[in-house]
Amino acid sequence: MARAKIHVALEIGTSKVCMLVGEVKSDGSVKILGIGTAKSAGVRKGEICDYSKIRACVEEARHKAEESSDVEIGSVFLSVTGAHFVGMNNTGTYRLPDKEKQIRPEHLKEAEQIAKGVSIGEENVFLHTIPRHYRVDAFEHNSSPVGLFGKTLESDYHVVYGIGTRIQNSIKCARELQMEVDDVVFAPIATAQYALNRSERERGALLIDIGGGTTDYALYLNGAIAASGCIAAGGEHVTNDIHMLTELPFSKAEALKIREGDASGDQSRSVGGIKIPFDEKGFTHQEVKRELLNEVIRQRMLEILTLVKKRLPAGAIERLGTGIILSGGSSTMHGLDKLAYQVFGQSVYRAEKSEISGVQANFQDPQFATALGLIRYAQLADIEKMQKGGFLSKLWPFGRKS
Repeated sequence: MARAKIHVALEIGTSKVCMLVGEVKSDGSVKILGIGTAKSAGVRKGEICDYSKIRACVEEARHKAEESSDVEIGSVFLSVTGAHFVGMNNTGTYRLPDKEKQIRPEHLKEAEQIAKGVSIGEENVFLHTIPRHYRVDAFEHNSSPVGLFGKTLESDYHVVYGIGTRIQNSIKCARELQMEVDDVVFAPIATAQYALNRSERERGALLIDIGGGTTDYALYLNGAIAASGCIAAGGEHVTNDIHMLTELPFSKAEALKIREGDASGDQSRSVGGIKIPFDEKGFTHQEVKRELLNEVIRQRMLEILTLVKKRLPAGAIERLGTGIILSGGSSTMHGLDKLAYQVFGQSVYRAEKSEISGVQANFQDPQFATALGLIRYAQLADIEKMQKGGFLSKLWPFGRKS
């Protein structure tokens, strides 16, 4: 029986840095050993803009994670995001040589390379090439066709690429702190490993992960990923809107949003005003109308959800048998589920899974969904041996250390 293995997730977000230590046991179950978080500085819209500041944040999160888990962290699975990432679908068609009748792994590799034969610009690199469906002589297969007989192989892939230098900066941040990077994962693909089970993907599901500075999404149809991407707006943009219109300090605007705000558009939730009390810093008394507060929140969140909707393939929403799954720290906003229903016309749920155990009660907060998904991704990488060769050795000139 396989031994237990420890994996570490690192998420460098706009509002927080999160490092999560998980133990994958021999029976396949996962136990969270510890979490370290630090407030982010030097990240804007999911991308590093001040390297020295975010490096210090990662170091703080690592210290806390090591202290809470009693594990010395030497390597991480790293999530990345940003509006520069592009997810697209493409097909690689490969005709077997005349004397070969049975599909071999190298034929699949040829089809994959053909699918990646798209112009992405010199500054971009491929991050993921995820199999979706296969066809052998026009007959569809949902699993690998290696070993089957046929002449023409068609492989559908979901391809994700982004700007190489921006990805390298996140890798550099980990490596300079003496942590190897086991793999780099586009954030919504990681989050989906935690938020969606197989049956939900089979029925059709749209995951929307709303963080501080970005909103990531991943669409699954017939069990396969059909679209993914990142919108450069999130919960902090809502807070900034409140700050600009009410002239409240940013910290008070954030607290007001969380405590009193509602995104649903329900008029009964927008009656009266909210008194902002004095404080020791000299802030004077102020009253904010609920109608103004809620409309500001609703308009920004409506914009974000509508942008996600516009990015989806035609007819995709009608095929969502599972519905919409919300995750991320900003997904807990009051009334957001109702607003999402208004936009998509589909059932809306929050990512709440209970099959992961741990010593800390708060790790199942939606803000940890991406980090938890990275642990699941690591578990699958072990099973499928996805890391052999791969993306990192091409992106990072020094490769992995042995």
